[in-house]
Amino acid sequence: MADAGTIRTFEDFLKVHGLLLAAAGIPQSLYRKLFEKLSTETFDGGNYFQVEPVEDGRQRRLVLTTSNSMGKESNIFLVDHALSFRLADAPKQLQEIPGLVERMASLMCVDIDLNSDDEDADKEDIKLTVVEIVERELEKVKKEGPGAVVWLELEDLNIDDDVFVSLDLPTKFPDLIALSLCNNKIKFTETITKEIVKFKHLRALWLNNNPIMQNFDDHVADAIIHNFPRLEILNSSFTRKYTGWALGFCGGIYDKDNPGCGHDDDNHSLQGLTSLDLSNRRIHSLHMGFSADAMPSLSYLNLRGNPLNDHSVSDLHEHLKAFTSLHSIEVDIPGPLGDSAIKIAESLPNLSFLNGVNTSKVLESGKSVIDSMLLPRLPEWDSGEPLIDRVLNAMWLYLMSYRLSDEEKIDETSIWYVMDELGSALRHSDEPNFRVSPFLYMPDGKLESAVSFTILWPIKNVEDGDECTRDYLFGIGEKKQRSARLTAWFHTPQKYFIKEYETFWQNLRSISSSPVNKASRTGSLARSDRCPLGVYTDIPQVEEILTHPGFIITSEPKEADIIWTSMQVDEEMKKAVGLNDGQCMNQFPFEACLVMKHHLADTVQKAYGSPEWFQPTYNLETQLTQFIGDYYVRENKGDDNLWILKPWNMARTIDTTVTGNLSAIIRLMETGPKICQKYIESPALFKGKKFDLRYIVLVRSMNPLELFITDIFWVRLANNTYTLDKKSLFEYETHFTVMNYRGKLNHMNTPEFVKEFEQEHQVEWLEIHSRIKQMIRMVFESATLVHPEMHSPMSRAMYGVDVMLDGSFKPKLLEVTYCPDCTRACKYDMEAITGGGEIIKAKDFYNYVFGCLFLDETTHVSAL
Repeated sequence: MADAGTIRTFEDFLKVHGLLLAAAGIPQSLYRKLFEKLSTETFDGGNYFQVEPVEDGRQRRLVLTTSNSMGKESNIFLVDHALSFRLADAPKQLQEIPGLVERMASLMCVDIDLNSDDEDADKEDIKLTVVEIVERELEKVKKEGPGAVVWLELEDLNIDDDVFVSLDLPTKFPDLIALSLCNNKIKFTETITKEIVKFKHLRALWLNNNPIMQNFDDHVADAIIHNFPRLEILNSSFTRKYTGWALGFCGGIYDKDNPGCGHDDDNHSLQGLTSLDLSNRRIHSLHMGFSADAMPSLSYLNLRGNPLNDHSVSDLHEHLKAFTSLHSIEVDIPGPLGDSAIKIAESLPNLSFLNGVNTSKVLESGKSVIDSMLLPRLPEWDSGEPLIDRVLNAMWLYLMSYRLSDEEKIDETSIWYVMDELGSALRHSDEPNFRVSPFLYMPDGKLESAVSFTILWPIKNVEDGDECTRDYLFGIGEKKQRSARLTAWFHTPQKYFIKEYETFWQNLRSISSSPVNKASRTGSLARSDRCPLGVYTDIPQVEEILTHPGFIITSEPKEADIIWTSMQVDEEMKKAVGLNDGQCMNQFPFEACLVMKHHLADTVQKAYGSPEWFQPTYNLETQLTQFIGDYYVRENKGDDNLWILKPWNMARTIDTTVTGNLSAIIRLMETGPKICQKYIESPALFKGKKFDLRYIVLVRSMNPLELFITDIFWVRLANNTYTLDKKSLFEYETHFTVMNYRGKLNHMNTPEFVKEFEQEHQVEWLEIHSRIKQMIRMVFESATLVHPEMHSPMSRAMYGVDVMLDGSFKPKLLEVTYCPDCTRACKYDMEAITGGGEIIKAKDFYNYVFGCLFLDETTHVSAL
């Protein structure tokens, strides 16, 4: 940004900030008001808005509280940033800045259990014991008769098995039809069945949140249900014996104050029922009790979370079509009613709303899956979890980001920030009434003086008492996977994502390819006149140490036989520099299929499906839906769910993150295109530290495939002891090994590493080395299979292949690098692990690389 001097007038402000104002989308009519508030640092949002708790205090919302309405684009507000950081610095800031973690915990509503201790203590003082409650209810029976108590709630009373038996409830309350024992300490099924079987009229039993539920499977449930011929509800799920009574309970007709007493006229009581929530009741069948005759007035029905597997899709459509008053329904899509929202809407013509969306919009949109009634993701934590861990986990529900740039370059890493309490209370809406945008104010006209704010303004007319909302995914439509990306903030339909994932992996597993035949040797490029080959290079190491008599360095690209460059050479560059098709290049056409991470994943998967040496990998720009399904499957199984996110085409682990937080993974898409790869959570370690291996691969030809690896490779070591502690995931020197550019580089001679590794783990390195070579060949074979267009007779290239070993010492491919950094090979003499252990001089590295690629030599290299 050019120096425009200190900003004194509105014209100065426009001159310096004109591009920023336009990029932020701020209406021109609000420019002057914004300037006035910025220049005077006026934070007047508190005069117009109020923050209110919702979701039992686990979230907040923002409400307009002016006596008058606020018109569209009529005002503009400054929102301060309560926290700004680069991602790796988040734990450090929270630890070191006094009061910051407490403020963030309050803002993100993750301290409510700590603040409620005193209130809970007061409640405990007046809480009745189980004995007192039973005695109180027994007095009713004595006064009014056995039918006086038919519904008993004994919840959160520390009732264990012995206490439950001692209460002798069947004798005291023989006519009980509903018993709730939620949140107690009952452990054994035998205790329940032995006592409960004595109740002859029981219709509902709740044991939720008791230790007994840890092993409560269908077999245990069937054993209990077998002993109770009239039981309709067990642990909030319907049994196959449910009747109109259970439906009436879910419809709000029957409860403790109006238990219904299990009369046979339950269906008659349903006549006036208009709304029925049957979500997550594990209902298998909509039998005779669930009918249009019994519920003629039913207008709203929620069937989410029910298998309904006793019916075909068409039968369910016909059954529901009979409910002529039914105008709104919520169902899983895909689910028992089918995979298509359009087909459901067409089959039920009386519907006005499907999953909260107007059916006319469903039909217009053409979307198969729709859902506007998504439940928000609320922060979760363990009671003993430190505040800093709670904040680091919850912050992804609140973070926003921007990236700094000037006329010369864009910053490599983004700035993440949390808006203040007012801004953070803005909840999401697909049809918001406010918009926000980050804005850098430069009072001195220079980037160095910049202060960051978020700007807030109304984009619709807003009335007093209205909730103020913003679009969390402003400008992002379905082409950029909007519905899937909302999973960062909302509980989206798991079944849909899991189905997409299963289809994706079934396709991968069906792929198989035959090995590519090994090639005959490619001919040498040596001149017939024995003159050395001219080499043009922009790489200082090549220029300095390429002393092979078969080559000579030239400063004129047009005169060179070989172009060896770190830059990508395209047709435009060839024309500009004057290169011709007879010159040999150190890059292959379409080599992006190997050296760009998303293309590498696509190449490997198309060739081999899901080989053991390649971790499950997703291109988040196109495969977010499948990834979310994979994440849900692992979560439901209790499997490890740690992933590493890597930018498509950035080196040195820039903008690379390790996390198991689904919201974080989705939000990190905002800082640029990435792949998401399953993290190797149990790698082979060297003295407790993580490491990887850099191999140098020389490619003479892609068709036929002719590969070599140099006889030297090197190990790259992390600096810190490996751990999966949550805060460690932010520590570069624990989880990453490339220390050439940051951190402390600890070089270790390869023979020393191999010897000590073999001793530590009692393994033979040559066996590991053999598996690595086999994997590397398969990597390049995948390119020949999927991208035959990569071959060029005038291409010879060197690639870096990075490999990690898992806990079973099996190789895993990390990445393939074009024109790799070979500083270590050029700096340290190394003893070859294979080929007799000869010492390979650093000064000879490029001599044997060029000799192999261009002169058909095999010194210090091994064919693959």
